[in-house]
Amino acid sequence: MKTFLTDLRTKYVRQFTDRKFLWSFLVAIVFLLAALVVNLMAGVYATAHATGWVGDIVLSNIPVVNVDDVFVYGPLIFWTIVSLYCLYDPKKIPFWLKSVAFFIVIRSIFITLTHIGPFPDRAAVDSLSLGSNINLFIFSSGADLFFSGHTGLPFLLSLVFWKNLPMRIFCLIASVFFGVVVLLGHLHYSIDVLAAFFITYTIYHIAVRIFPWDFARFYE
Repeated sequence: MKTFLTDLRTKYVRQFTDRKFLWSFLVAIVFLLAALVVNLMAGVYATAHATGWVGDIVLSNIPVVNVDDVFVYGPLIFWTIVSLYCLYDPKKIPFWLKSVAFFIVIRSIFITLTHIGPFPDRAAVDSLSLGSNINLFIFSSGADLFFSGHTGLPFLLSLVFWKNLPMRIFCLIASVFFGVVVLLGHLHYSIDVLAAFFITYTIYHIAVRIFPWDFARFYE
């Protein structure tokens, strides 16, 4: 245990005494907080302007399943595991946070452009509720549908951690699992889930281009 703590302390001292890393870390925190605010506003806007629902070849042919707890607490467990992994190796933090923040901003733009209402037969999501159709978990307002954050974010992290096989597999499994969960709960249309993989792949490669120093530091 002592060796573990000593090693961890050495990593943090090395990174946080580097002014360039410290600046990048602070920018990442601010970027993430700003992205969360933008996401909340986009979710409120999308819910307020939601129109009618549309048919879906998948949702119309499967019964709705109560996935409330899995939908809310599953991602919290997932993010706890990912956070602990990154906190153990602080040089990974800036690119991790910036790529996630960039994903959130891009997704916020998408959900403000698409105002299709949620599928009528769907699971109720009440855990951690902040109010009507707005949940404490950032990807669960009533009409923030296209594209699925539950599917896209784990897939994004599988790309971010691609060179680490256990983390890559863990994130890929989580992405597919949560994609199935939101479909079983009729919480997303099938196009929301399918499109998430393609859009997220593009987001990752743009993030690599716009955050080259953080990406290089991530894999040192």
